[in-house]
Amino acid sequence: MQDPNFPNIILYAIPFFILAMLLELIVTIKQGIKSYKSKDAFSSIAMGLGNVFLGFFSKALVLLSFFYIYENFRLFTIPVTWWSFVLIFFVDDFAYYWFHRVSHECRLFWASHVVHHSSQHYNLSTALRQTWSGGFYSFIFWLWLPLLGFHPAMIMLQMSISLLYQFWIHTEAINKLPRWFEAFFNTPSHHRVHHGSNPLYLDRNHAGILIIWDKFFGTFQPELDEEKVVYGLVTNINTYNPIKIAFIEWLNMFKDAFLGRKSLKNRLLYMIKSPGWKHDGTGKVSNDLREEWLEKK
Repeated sequence: MQDPNFPNIILYAIPFFILAMLLELIVTIKQGIKSYKSKDAFSSIAMGLGNVFLGFFSKALVLLSFFYIYENFRLFTIPVTWWSFVLIFFVDDFAYYWFHRVSHECRLFWASHVVHHSSQHYNLSTALRQTWSGGFYSFIFWLWLPLLGFHPAMIMLQMSISLLYQFWIHTEAINKLPRWFEAFFNTPSHHRVHHGSNPLYLDRNHAGILIIWDKFFGTFQPELDEEKVVYGLVTNINTYNPIKIAFIEWLNMFKDAFLGRKSLKNRLLYMIKSPGWKHDGTGKVSNDLREEWLEKK
């Protein structure tokens, strides 16, 4: 079988990103929604450009890893044909769900993913606010795909398709879509919940394209009219500096893990446990904050 050669569709989509943001800005102004702040948007765009640049290096590592497993350990050889693209759509989305969920429940992965949640605004530029470090290790959630026998080029293409899909859902310009669509797919409404810092909304709706995984695994939360989404983090970083946005949580995690007197086990747990966990029991993770909020209702 000849190796497939697919284009880097993310690079081709950049002009579309720019036009879509301009259109969204016009629409939201007409709707009276103040979703953009210039400094915040420029920070998001800077994070996106940095992600694209570093992607030339991280994607090389990812492809090498995928090809190494595919060439030496694959269990089957899945052909590049119409039905294999249908199959990889579902397995890639399943992999994305668990990558995304773990990125909220394990601080080592949160250290890179927090970048995407650091804006207190929600618009299409927020979709570009991407990690500078996650691409070098988050791919481990997809290593089982080349093991099954999916060609690395197919995997990379589907990962890009998933990323492209998720661009348009970062908007307040679209309220709710038809019920059948909201039932099966990730939508602006579902993803607004995911970006909320409200206790009720924390660590919910980890979907990539299909919302069905959240419903099946118990992490789904609909957007409620009576609970307006407050975007950002439980404790916001309050900076527009791209360097700080990219690495501040890495610094905080290493401080918690390596400074002060604590056991080796607890030092490791600061990288494995959820954000907010503390070895002395004084910390609060998202489930704690949600339970406290529900008790007050």
